[in-house]
Amino acid sequence: MRSTKRVIVALDVETANEARQIVGELRDHAAAFKIGLQLFTAAGPELVREISAENRVFLDLKFHDIPNTVAKAGVEAAKLGVWMFNVHASGGSEMMRRTVEEVGAKCERERLERPLIIGVTVLTSSGANTLLEIGIEQDAGEQVLRLARLSAGSGLDGVVASPLEIATIKNANGDGFVVVTPGIRAEIGTNNDQKRVSTPRNAVSNGADYLVIGRPILTSEDRLAKLTEINDEIGATD
Repeated sequence: MRSTKRVIVALDVETANEARQIVGELRDHAAAFKIGLQLFTAAGPELVREISAENRVFLDLKFHDIPNTVAKAGVEAAKLGVWMFNVHASGGSEMMRRTVEEVGAKCERERLERPLIIGVTVLTSSGANTLLEIGIEQDAGEQVLRLARLSAGSGLDGVVASPLEIATIKNANGDGFVVVTPGIRAEIGTNNDQKRVSTPRNAVSNGADYLVIGRPILTSEDRLAKLTEINDEIGATD
């Protein structure tokens, strides 16, 4: 049976050794591990390469720059062996298309497996007031859908979006368009700095392909038991 594991465990920790310990505990029960800005800044690309050698890694650095710079950064991410990385969809279609083209060409030339490339829509920490501050008058749901359509049209494999927009994105872009969903909380009310959140069961029911979960697992006294509990809730199997 094909694996249905959906949880990407966020390695939002301070040191490489902490990350290695978590990977060792959870590798058989997680879909992948996310390395974001904190751990990447602390430990660098060598840790990404190390963990990617035996695990699927989502490199969550949210590239956003001129098209040439993002495309070149995407090529370097592919060379590290990551399974997936992301770019800010608000960087525009040229930036996204260039990245897809150059990463694809590099992987074909060097016989590398091309990573999934997904677009960041609206951060789950952003609400209406945040969008207004930066001059966006659309509500979050409208802006997410706009950027998801732009991402799909630019050749990306999917997007990062909150649990509240999953169904709309799937309806607009089809089931094959990957939706990676942060903002997952075991119980609503434990939102921390997230605003647009949902439970694991509801997110999967709405069509999420992968759930990025950090603090609910990392702060648990028994991380493996917590991940197993979440997998059971969403019906994941090995």
